[in-house]
Amino acid sequence: MNMTDWPFFDAPHRAFATELDAWAAANVRDVHGDHDVDAACRQLVKQLGDAGWLAHAVAGREYGGAGETIDTRTMCLARETLARHNGLADFAFAMQGLGSGAISLAGTPAQKARWLPKVASGEAIAAFALSEPDAGSDVAAMQCAARIEGDVAILDGEKTWISNGGIADVYVVFVRTGEAPGSRGLSAFVVEAGTPGFEIAERINVIAPHPLARLRFTNSRVPLGHRIGGAGEGFKVAMRTLDVFRTSVAAAALGFGRRAMEEGLARARTRPMFGGVLGDFQLTQGKLAEMATTLDAAALLVYRAAWQRDQGQTVTREAAMAKMFATEGAQQVIDAAVQLWGGRGVQSGETVERLYREIRALRIYEGATEVQQLIIGRDVLKNG
Repeated sequence: MNMTDWPFFDAPHRAFATELDAWAAANVRDVHGDHDVDAACRQLVKQLGDAGWLAHAVAGREYGGAGETIDTRTMCLARETLARHNGLADFAFAMQGLGSGAISLAGTPAQKARWLPKVASGEAIAAFALSEPDAGSDVAAMQCAARIEGDVAILDGEKTWISNGGIADVYVVFVRTGEAPGSRGLSAFVVEAGTPGFEIAERINVIAPHPLARLRFTNSRVPLGHRIGGAGEGFKVAMRTLDVFRTSVAAAALGFGRRAMEEGLARARTRPMFGGVLGDFQLTQGKLAEMATTLDAAALLVYRAAWQRDQGQTVTREAAMAKMFATEGAQQVIDAAVQLWGGRGVQSGETVERLYREIRALRIYEGATEVQQLIIGRDVLKNG
């Protein structure tokens, strides 16, 4: 049974998944940007925009979106499909959505009209700037600040681990504005590349290459009209944005895991071993059974959360379960695929080696596994 035949999906979802899979196979499969990741990412954003796929990452038909709201199941299908074909293509798609998500969810009509059409078409690259050197999972510890002077916000401080940092045209930046202690005193602003006082302080290299940077703001003046939501509503805006996209991280992990399963099966069916092939052995069959079961369980959790959100339900617990299980499970599946490939599995350039590097960050960003455990555990204690 094809996964899209499950009752979570409607006919448009099935058509979308089929069309995107065919497009990705023809245009981006196994093309990666290890040598010039910035150029590769820009090219992928353009390709995704030209083909119309980025319309599903923003909200509002009049602003270039495919619908009035972001459909979570479509977002998840897109990330799963793209991740299975090409990790950087998934990254390019996801960051257009996450980077502009606050504008889609809480922006004024003027803000949406100014920035969303360019994001949806691939003309502009978006970024989401929340994390700081000492404020990752603990958003309330944020130190980057803005003071308001008339109709201008003046930003000072740093952000780090910012995806698309260095190539983005539009950054949604969360800063402390001090209306109240902790998370209640944060606000969100759109900062355009080239704004005086805003600079890329450092480019950061990671094991699965993608554009990543530390940002610095020094008396950077941003029009107050660039604030998304009201004063002190930044935490609420950030959490609403992450609520949309957290489940999609689980979907991307599922895509990586499915590709690893394909590679593991191919190896098991063709690798000569003691007069037969690797798949003839019960140990191999047992490992493949574990991999397949893990992926099906992850898919059920991912698309349960996505379906519930599209019905207007709160999915804090369900999204946390999906992200925790899918990212941890995909890591196990990919590790098993590397083992099936033996020595070649750790050779640079092999697909399973690349997947092994790509999956690791998903267990950390948009809420590390330990944070998801806290979310789930607290909800279980409260609601059973």
